[in-house]
Amino acid sequence: MRPPGGRRSPWLGWSVAFAVPAEVAFDYLADPANRPQWQSSLRRVELLDEGPPHVGQRWRDVTAVPGVVPEMRTSALERPTLWVEEGHWRSVAATGALRLEPTPTGCVVRVAARLRVPGLLAPLGPLLTVAAGVAVVPDLRRAARVLADRDDAS
Repeated sequence: MRPPGGRRSPWLGWSVAFAVPAEVAFDYLADPANRPQWQSSLRRVELLDEGPPHVGQRWRDVTAVPGVVPEMRTSALERPTLWVEEGHWRSVAATGALRLEPTPTGCVVRVAARLRVPGLLAPLGPLLTVAAGVAVVPDLRRAARVLADRDDAS
């Protein structure tokens, strides 16, 4: 998957099928307040901006790793097809994108990620990107199950 804007980049991409419409998946995934329910690395989210998800929305991810609390920001939001976040922790920068595509049985969520590490540790960026992808696929599967269970209860 190419990042937003179509530029070539060393991003790696993954996808997960959701059994709910793209609008339902988008509304759930794009709201940072929901993330601790499905993202295994998070303990909680500290919202820095009020209101529904919007471009420029900021929050802190309080992770399971003590002291690792990246500052996050929504940098693109095109309901129900695209959500992009950017995060920074110390000198590490990360970008993640979710692109949602309708299917006959719900939607597919395609995820792209890229981590950038400066200086001598820069060669670790691609390795960290792969590690993030390995972690995000099970998390998105968990989100798909949460939404499918909610849909079944309706």
